[in-house]
Amino acid sequence: MKYLLIILTLALFNACTPESFTKRPLSQYTIEQFYDNKSVFGSSFSHDEKSLLVTSNESGIYNVYSLDLENGAMTPLTSSTSESCYGVSFYPNDQRFLYSSDQGGNEITHIFVQNEDGTTQDLTPWENGKSQFLAWTRDDQRFLFTSNKRDSRFFDLYQMDVDGRSEPQLIFQNNDNFSISVLSPDERYLALTKSITTSKNEMFLFNLQESQLIQVSTPDADASFAPQYFSHDNRFFYYLSDENEEFARLVRHNLDNGTAEEIFKTNWDVWYAYESYNGKYRVIGINEDGRTSVKVIDLIKGTPVSFPSFDHGEITSVSISRSEKLMRFSIGSSKAPSDLYLFDFETGEVRQLTNSVNEQIDLMDLVDGEVIRYPSIDGLEIPAIYYRPHQASESHQVPALVWVHGGPGGQSRLSYFPLIQYLVNHGYAVLAVNNRGSSGYGKTFYRMDDRKHGDVDLKDCVYAKRWLTEQNYIDGEKIGIIGGSYGGYMVMAAMAFEPEEFDVGVNIFGVTNWIRTLRSIPPYWESFREALYDELGDPYSGDSLRLYNISPLYHADQVTKPLLVLQGSNDPRVLQVESDEIVAAVRNNGVPVEYVLFEDEGHGFVKKENQIEGYGKVLAFLEKHLSEHLN
Repeated sequence: MKYLLIILTLALFNACTPESFTKRPLSQYTIEQFYDNKSVFGSSFSHDEKSLLVTSNESGIYNVYSLDLENGAMTPLTSSTSESCYGVSFYPNDQRFLYSSDQGGNEITHIFVQNEDGTTQDLTPWENGKSQFLAWTRDDQRFLFTSNKRDSRFFDLYQMDVDGRSEPQLIFQNNDNFSISVLSPDERYLALTKSITTSKNEMFLFNLQESQLIQVSTPDADASFAPQYFSHDNRFFYYLSDENEEFARLVRHNLDNGTAEEIFKTNWDVWYAYESYNGKYRVIGINEDGRTSVKVIDLIKGTPVSFPSFDHGEITSVSISRSEKLMRFSIGSSKAPSDLYLFDFETGEVRQLTNSVNEQIDLMDLVDGEVIRYPSIDGLEIPAIYYRPHQASESHQVPALVWVHGGPGGQSRLSYFPLIQYLVNHGYAVLAVNNRGSSGYGKTFYRMDDRKHGDVDLKDCVYAKRWLTEQNYIDGEKIGIIGGSYGGYMVMAAMAFEPEEFDVGVNIFGVTNWIRTLRSIPPYWESFREALYDELGDPYSGDSLRLYNISPLYHADQVTKPLLVLQGSNDPRVLQVESDEIVAAVRNNGVPVEYVLFEDEGHGFVKKENQIEGYGKVLAFLEKHLSEHLN
């Protein structure tokens, strides 16, 4: 099962002659200005459908807000200054709401309720228990959640009454490494999956009334299956599968006779699907060449719902109210953060609810990402997202960065990341590669790096650099590599195993010792631990020799180019020691190394002050070691 995943077809981007860019006065912006943009997301309508529960980092840290659907006013509901709070859902019949929070990014999330009088309560107060909201029951009297409080390795399914005063009730005890997905409205069937490899799993329905496990996936199928939803009338179960296909499609399983039929497919992965509360609309999200394409189908009329087009972005996600009269949707692009909009199905009216872009930034100064493809060492075409600075021309060559996403199995997408725009705005070309092993391009492409990490995927990054050097506006002597998590590993692999290819490296919480990382997988990843071992290697077996050979820490003496490392102390996935040790080892070579450590962050930096400090140092590092200051 792909993790850390964490999505309209574009024509292949021509290498672009300088004449294809219109010259205009260019303003450059500070890191503070870029991170003064707002991140706003959310999808829960209030019971009276007059407001939305949203999450925003407007205060500098993520807090929960009520967004008035009439005038767009955002009222803060939480006021945390230390731990991020993420809105989960309004209660079905009143103004109470659920939110989640962890401690310093440790990922041990708890579920909280804020009552109408403003008091809060931790509904899942178990010290080492990670709890996650699943859904409200159809009678609105309970909500479902998963928790590993019983056994840190396995998530069980519980229900809790809306009053929150009674003890949670165990519905399904998970002793067999299942991943829990969705429960049917009549609470008879629970959809489960079990990972075999990172690209292959099995899918089951558990009959809670008869304690019977029914396999829905084809036994021994070389395929992945992803439960999506049950129809509101309890007749059908919908899921995604790439069985006998390169890409995932939407399939419907008849709960009465067990037959299956294909509902929707395209030449890209169907990413998600669901139906509105009473089944009037079906929503389908497609991962279309790095961009999300969303279709909303009126199931009564049998026709797609028409929306206006948006010059500044595409619809990336939608949420439909229970009355099925309103729809919240997000519009986003690669050069602007997403904003929330409201659509009225009855009148066709569209209203913008938020404006997330810092008013000091002119979007004309930023750059749209473009899809390109380049040949790798064996001729395989590698997809990538390319950002060409406005400053670049044959007479004004610019430095460049190869950007590597997380994973393995992640994907660089046409979505907004302020660090990329900050670097491009200051004159750095960025090529965000989707090396073999990335998701979104078919299961064959996804599997191409299995047991070949640090080899074929690294060659794809090296050939990305070669593509950059072929552009006459790129300074081929000033090309670095940057990435986070698995992308951070690729940075260190490039520094250690291809030490003459890249001029600098920026490692953002990257793996440097695969043996330790795979042995220290968080216990709550138990359901797909063996799948990770199948893809990467078992650190307790003879695979440990190969894992040693591809771990940059054990080859740090080969690193010769300047290095910047960023790390969060509370990271449960890539432990701080990974960065501590690689920094010390590379410094022993006499190589310039800068290290930025945040005591209050985990696997990813979510506090604005830390983002400003850490990502601001990325540009300062590049200007010191890769290029002179660019105007």
